[in-house]
Amino acid sequence: MDVIQAIRERHSVRNYSDRKIEADKAEAIRAKIGELNREGNLHLQFLEDAGKTFNRLMSRAMGLGSAPSVIACVGPDDEDLNERVGYYGEQVVLLAQQLGLNTCWAGTFSTKNVPAEIGQGERLVIVIAIGYGQTQGSEHRSKTPEQVSPGIDDKPEWFRFGVEMALLAPTAINQQKFEIGLSDDGTVTFTDKGGAFSRVDLGIVRCHFEAGADHMRSQE
Repeated sequence: MDVIQAIRERHSVRNYSDRKIEADKAEAIRAKIGELNREGNLHLQFLEDAGKTFNRLMSRAMGLGSAPSVIACVGPDDEDLNERVGYYGEQVVLLAQQLGLNTCWAGTFSTKNVPAEIGQGERLVIVIAIGYGQTQGSEHRSKTPEQVSPGIDDKPEWFRFGVEMALLAPTAINQQKFEIGLSDDGTVTFTDKGGAFSRVDLGIVRCHFEAGADHMRSQE
């Protein structure tokens, strides 16, 4: 499964089986996280035992209490931390999909119960539930390409495909509050239109867009 197939097939999953993640897959996740932490100046952590991360009533009601493992998205508390967490965290999510695992970005969790290392000057932004889902999740309604990128029909194919992949990105409450533009000099712009975890969402969207654009360019 390549990254484009992973983007197409990955859906948020909230209910998990008690099956543990195999050692080789856990090691692949740790290796990827190590690489991304170095590249993105982050402190992402794969926690095989989610503990009581999802112990709040709302999380239990949503089913996340069944998630066996979690990725804690931690990093130096600077201005662009949330966006970096989205961009690099989604790369772990897509690797998980390629490994046959399921995931869910979760903004509702018990911060004090997340068994992560949070150093001085660091902040825990969000967590990602990970494990074997009871289902593979389902598709949600999506905006049209024109709604998030006005005038897209006049843009090059690589840009249009990037937007198509961006529209498959998970966003908080599926709001898709972003806009993607292309300037005359070829610069791609990503605009955050506000909302809960919107900067995390923007990082996830950028990850998807770049995967799609790079894929299409490689076909030329």
